[in-house]
Amino acid sequence: MSREDVKSPKHCANKQQLKLDKHYKKLFLAASATLSTISLLILLLWLILRPSKPEFDLRQADVYQLNLIDLHLLNSSIQLTLSSKNPNQKMGIFYDQLQVYAAYKGQQITMGTSLPGFYQGQEESNLLTAFLAGSSVPVAPSFGYEVGRDQSAGRFVLKIKAMGRLRWKLGSWVSGRYRFNVDCVAVMPFGPTLPTAPLTLTQPTRCSTTL
Repeated sequence: MSREDVKSPKHCANKQQLKLDKHYKKLFLAASATLSTISLLILLLWLILRPSKPEFDLRQADVYQLNLIDLHLLNSSIQLTLSSKNPNQKMGIFYDQLQVYAAYKGQQITMGTSLPGFYQGQEESNLLTAFLAGSSVPVAPSFGYEVGRDQSAGRFVLKIKAMGRLRWKLGSWVSGRYRFNVDCVAVMPFGPTLPTAPLTLTQPTRCSTTL
């Protein structure tokens, strides 16, 4: 027997390692192809269905307190009701986080209030109530002047803002989390002959939603 016909243990081990490497490579390629196919199908379904963003309306807003402690600090309390609607016919929505606060002339005047998460089925609507309050909230020195201008104009313009995260649900499939923001404008009658509290929204308003 020639020396070339004799295979060393090391040579056999290398050959077995090559076979294992090829086997694992085939498994990896098969798994990658399967995942790519599933991802492509999900993407196609997503593009076909095109989920619509949720719709929000400000149904009620009552301003009970806007008291300046001095030129820089404000105490506030506001009660509000939002309606939330899922306009999609085939997709549900999980609201994982939702925080609401009030702003005036670009200044946040209440602390953020967190609302509990919930699920909204296809074309369902929900009413969300929140009590917003602020204690010694820092505001610009011009705050009192701006309120006086609104009173002279006969209307108080308040902004209600919400932010959170949502997930879309289609059958048993649930998407990743998406950030969304809601902006509502509440215009309330406000004049010298009207009571200072509460200022009340007289007509529901549609809010804008961005994803």
